Amino acid sequence: MADPRVVKLAQVLVNYSVPVQSGDWFVVRGSELAAPLIREVYREALKAGAHVETRVGIEGLDEIFLKNASDEQLTHISEVERLAANKVNSTLNIMAPYNLKGLSGVDPKKQSLASKARAELFKIFMRRSAANDLRWSLTLYPTQASAQEAGMSLSEYEDFVYGAMLLDRDDPIAAWQEQGKAQQRIADFLTKTRELRIVGKDTDLRLTIAGRKWENAHGRKNFPDGEVFSAPVEDSVNGVVAYTYPAIYGGREVDGVRLTFENGRVVKAQATMGEEYLNEMLNMDAGARTLGELGVGTNYGIQRFTKNMLFDEKIGGSVHLALGAAAPETGGTNVSSLHWDMLVDLRDGGEIFADGRSVMRNGRWEI
Repeated sequence: MADPRVVKLAQVLVNYSVPVQSGDWFVVRGSELAAPLIREVYREALKAGAHVETRVGIEGLDEIFLKNASDEQLTHISEVERLAANKVNSTLNIMAPYNLKGLSGVDPKKQSLASKARAELFKIFMRRSAANDLRWSLTLYPTQASAQEAGMSLSEYEDFVYGAMLLDRDDPIAAWQEQGKAQQRIADFLTKTRELRIVGKDTDLRLTIAGRKWENAHGRKNFPDGEVFSAPVEDSVNGVVAYTYPAIYGGREVDGVRLTFENGRVVKAQATMGEEYLNEMLNMDAGARTLGELGVGTNYGIQRFTKNMLFDEKIGGSVHLALGAAAPETGGTNVSSLHWDMLVDLRDGGEIFADGRSVMRNGRWEI
């Protein structure tokens, strides 16, 4: 018998987060470990009238590909991938890792080359998402690897995950709609703001947000959710940011990241661990050294760092500053194959100023 929380999760994902519609070409991606959730999502999507396609991954294939493929193979995009990128109506990606360090031994140059080759697919995805021509969501199915990374037992981690998803509520969809109402007040305030200054430990960063749209994320494209986000004016970012927690991208962990910005671009990138990889990713393309997103975490039910940005960027009282691609729906224009979220915790002495006025102190809004 399926875990009732998994059944409820599938119902929320299919009917609210994506949401799936009758006649959709709906693609579900995940590893074999996510089979219990994939089965329930498949069931719900069929009930919704979709044409469901599952793509279940096998452990180790990404590592084999990146270590053994030639440059021609690394950069090859099949016509099937192009067709799906342009025609799939709705998608669900389920993170369910076997080994979160599986790509640690891969040459970062090969990772960068493969990512750059898929830039055209990423652009199509961003364009269709912004136009609401593609409905999608990203979620997680708890595994031993994720639990271990978070420093919890599997049962503790399951409780954390399903609690953050509000699946302990009688009506999770109604709960997320209420979360959205609370977040809209912050989004509306920031829409009227011209300049933000973010201050924290070894961090003092100024950026302009005038004319940019703030998105209210309340359980749709990410699940769980809990943030408002936008894109800074591309050449407006100046100052220094020291990220509080390790930055994780492409199966690699980079610690002690400290970036210096001048007129919107990273001019100095430092790290206490993984600095070579950090700079390799920042050299991926012309847009990789520019901030594409500023997000503010508003989910105060998430209070601990778990090394999974799906949860960590939502920590109430944090901000995340992502290098690379901007979401077109925010008005951002930066284009890159990279989108790397990194987190600054403001709950202990941090502060945000809006047009010179202190509006968040120690992780709590004062508006």
